[in-house]
Amino acid sequence: MTSMAGLSTADGKTIRVALLGCGTVGSEVARLLTEQADELAARAGAPVELAGIAVRRPDKHPELPQHLLTSDAAALVESDVDVVVELIGGIEPVQTWLLTALRKGKSVVTANKALLSEHSAELFEAADASGADLYFEAAVAGAIPLLRPLRESLAGDRITKVMGIVNGTTNFILSAMDSTGAGYAETLEEASRLGYAEADPTADVDGYDAAAKAAILASLAFHSRVTASDVHREGIAGVTASDIAAAKALGRTVKLLAICERVTADDGTESVSARVHPVMIPRSHPLAGVNGAFNAVFVEADAAGELMFYGQGAGGAPTASAVLGDLVAVARNLVVGGRGPRESAHAALPVRPMGQTPTRYHVSLDVADRPGVLAQVAQVFAAHDVSIAAVRQRDRHATASLVIVTHLAPDAALQATVEAIGKMDVVHEVVSVMRVEGED
Repeated sequence: MTSMAGLSTADGKTIRVALLGCGTVGSEVARLLTEQADELAARAGAPVELAGIAVRRPDKHPELPQHLLTSDAAALVESDVDVVVELIGGIEPVQTWLLTALRKGKSVVTANKALLSEHSAELFEAADASGADLYFEAAVAGAIPLLRPLRESLAGDRITKVMGIVNGTTNFILSAMDSTGAGYAETLEEASRLGYAEADPTADVDGYDAAAKAAILASLAFHSRVTASDVHREGIAGVTASDIAAAKALGRTVKLLAICERVTADDGTESVSARVHPVMIPRSHPLAGVNGAFNAVFVEADAAGELMFYGQGAGGAPTASAVLGDLVAVARNLVVGGRGPRESAHAALPVRPMGQTPTRYHVSLDVADRPGVLAQVAQVFAAHDVSIAAVRQRDRHATASLVIVTHLAPDAALQATVEAIGKMDVVHEVVSVMRVEGED
């Protein structure tokens, strides 16, 4: 189908598009395809026509051209279309539909982060076998042009770290907690009232959404296959107003970050670390000023240095912008008979377990207010080969508040240290534990 489509479009054939799903993003894509048809044709090099829209309940979409609507997505994929745009989400039956399209040489544009984070290998293999294109810019960070720079612009560079805010709901909650001093539960309730959180916010607040995106980012950045199940994941439900206040006192703020790193061991072997969890970062760091529902991703590369991508990470119009950008790229390839970038997994780096990943901890303790306590606590850190970078102490009647920030150490060693400290007689409570990022 691709070779035929490529030849025929060069002769002036219209590129026919099947749209699967017409929710918030899909309806924007359908509208823009219609309203900006002339401009899109000029950019693509051929007319781009919406050939059909698959929705679950056609009768629920009176605003759409009724002759384009169908509830049979499988039949639409099998029909005479050149490109399938998928905006439904989830794994099945979407995976089957997209594999069918790719195997028949039909190019695919998708925003499906869940599917890509678990089954991108199968999708790429099907695309490679038939010569079809697979584009997915909208799967991470909405309108922000992020994946294409990683996939193409930085293909000649060596990326060492990708770290960012990739979930708007959690960033809105943590930003509001920082600015108001409110707790997690009441801030989540406010986010729901304002429409920033779903009725069931689990995927966002427990980090599943960010973990899927981290898998995609790590795969592209490090030319290795990383799945969502490879990503260490922690959500924000455990972040307290006290954590936020402690971060403020140290000139930091709390963010839920997706962190993907190329880690080099002492023997020179390399691996990939991919994790999602709350962190304290200095307020001077570029990511610290990203507030509300915005997304931002910080990239470090050997030659390019430090780069940051910032913008609207979700929403109908912003995400539709990314989808249409991919669609134009696919259409151009069909017009000239070319192909987009293929999967790049040549490095095949192993994923490093979280316990072996070097991190830094911020540990807040309530301890007995008597001489020698700090020395006893420091001995426990030393026994686990964890070096202390900074200590802050404040007396409170019969107890003292002790805040310790560590140097880099394997995460398992830091976890073991905290567990051992919690069993000490002189430690009344381990008040909070949070990782620290963005500091030398």
